[in-house]
Amino acid sequence: MKIRLNEDAEVVKTVKEGLLKKGGYCPCRLAKTEDNKCMCKEFREQIADPEFEGYCHCRLYYKEK
Repeated sequence: MKIRLNEDAEVVKTVKEGLLKKGGYCPCRLAKTEDNKCMCKEFREQIADPEFEGYCHCRLYYKEK
């Protein structure tokens, strides 16, 4: 298993700028809760799933099997 950044540099730049503006919370979500702090709870659960391969909600990270 490997976690990497999206290969699209523009997506990475945009999401990282959003993270800075929101204090580390996912820029794709409205609520500022611990579940939405990057890496969000949803993606941490996807990382734990051995069958999951794909992007996190905001497409910053990609989990490879």
